[in-house]
Amino acid sequence: MSNKMHELVHYYVGIDVGSASVRAALVDQFGTVLALAEQPIQIWEPQPHHYEQSSEDIWNACCIVCKTVVQGIDINRIRGLGFDATCSLVVLDDQFRPLAVNVEGEHNRNIVMWMDHRAFSQAERINQTKHSVLDSVGGTMSVEMQPPKLLWIKENLKETCWKKAAHFFDLPDFLSWKATSSLTRSLCTLVCKWTYKADSGWDDIFWELVGLEEFTKDGHAKIGNHVLSPGSPVEYGLSPEAAKDLGLSPGTAVAASLIDAHAGGLGLIGADVRGYSLPCEGQPITSRLALICGTSSCHMAISKTPIFVPGVWGPYYSAMVPGFWLNEGGQSASGKLMNHIVQGHAAFSELEVKAKSCGQNIYTYLNSHLELIKGSLPAGSLTVDLHVWPDFHGNRSPLADPALKGMLGTRHILETMQAAGHKITSLFMCGGLSKNPLFVQIHSDVTGMPVVLSREVESVLVGSAILGACASGDFSSIQEAMEKMVKLGNIFLPNMENKRFYDKKYQVFLKLVDHQREYKTIMEGP
Repeated sequence: MSNKMHELVHYYVGIDVGSASVRAALVDQFGTVLALAEQPIQIWEPQPHHYEQSSEDIWNACCIVCKTVVQGIDINRIRGLGFDATCSLVVLDDQFRPLAVNVEGEHNRNIVMWMDHRAFSQAERINQTKHSVLDSVGGTMSVEMQPPKLLWIKENLKETCWKKAAHFFDLPDFLSWKATSSLTRSLCTLVCKWTYKADSGWDDIFWELVGLEEFTKDGHAKIGNHVLSPGSPVEYGLSPEAAKDLGLSPGTAVAASLIDAHAGGLGLIGADVRGYSLPCEGQPITSRLALICGTSSCHMAISKTPIFVPGVWGPYYSAMVPGFWLNEGGQSASGKLMNHIVQGHAAFSELEVKAKSCGQNIYTYLNSHLELIKGSLPAGSLTVDLHVWPDFHGNRSPLADPALKGMLGTRHILETMQAAGHKITSLFMCGGLSKNPLFVQIHSDVTGMPVVLSREVESVLVGSAILGACASGDFSSIQEAMEKMVKLGNIFLPNMENKRFYDKKYQVFLKLVDHQREYKTIMEGP
């Protein structure tokens, strides 16, 4: 019987391209991660607010990690491949060669990263148009989206890049093209970062209004005119060349891709919650918020009807879960900000020595130290008289102001979504910061909601594997795959005594929000 069951197991590969590394996982049809691999990728910062990468470097890393996780496996039993990646901008010429997105002319640096804020003035000008496409980005287009970056390239690299460019990809779509040679784009990337509409396609008036009229030519060939829902099989399947690079079989099903945070959402919110006494049990999936915490943080809420939330991206139709509308809040810097603060502290060298002597990473050591000095009080009590606004990389939502320097709390985003019509009762969390129990518990205490973790720590990779599973035809829908492949792990319940303390801190935070608005009004006045 065991041999028969073994023969029935199907495998899928999920590949996740994050900001600093590429990871891959081999996942079975039950959602179990059987093998993991990781490969670092390079980031260039040639000047402040400019962050660049190499598509060739990233693809090479994809090949390394994929070959690693399938070692010893009969590749004919690997049924599907799914990609997710950061929403970075890839530029290629008419021969599909990399084009420099920098004044130095370094063609290997052909990606403008998602966190690149060079196009600040271009984003401001786009927002001044008040075009209706802005309604689906909370009323304000972020500098992290693609239209401002494209306009910056046109205005600053017209001869060296813009006139030579033939293909502009979101990074997840570049990966599916590299795997299949198909120019198909994912509905996820186009609606979330490019202003595409699921029901009506591209708005040529918008492109002309902002000075990017070139994209309306030749059936929008430069930015994509064949669009698939996430998890749909991309035509042709895995090409022979890519199959050799990745160590897989030619023709293996390749799924239309997802942005990395959205893959995390798939690997989280669809789990069967029966028997855990959670407030979302017996409620629609729309009562769950997916919180993906990595270099930045993303807050993903879905609804059956469109909900417009001021300062929050969306609603985007079928951008994550087919048939549902998506709102996406977030913080431009979370994990990256914590690293910056800790590593920039005068005592960081001493911290490294002490953590190493205990055989711990620095954050485990810091958590133990906090536990020691806080006693029976909540960890936040150590800052009872200290109120910090450390948004070092602008405010993504719900204030939607890239110039603001201050921290925005998950509770602020959550309350803004609730006020607009979402009915959220439980948080589902993944990402690197979810491995820190103090971080997770404070989120539960601050919001007063349970925080649910997945059984598999690498929810983003499970989400990518779910894409591959759907593309293979082994599941009839994304929803069915989520129910079968996502399993619950630890659950953190709120400490209501701690919540009362954080309620007071939150009131101070809201005062700081008001002060920031007042300061901005004063500085922008006559």
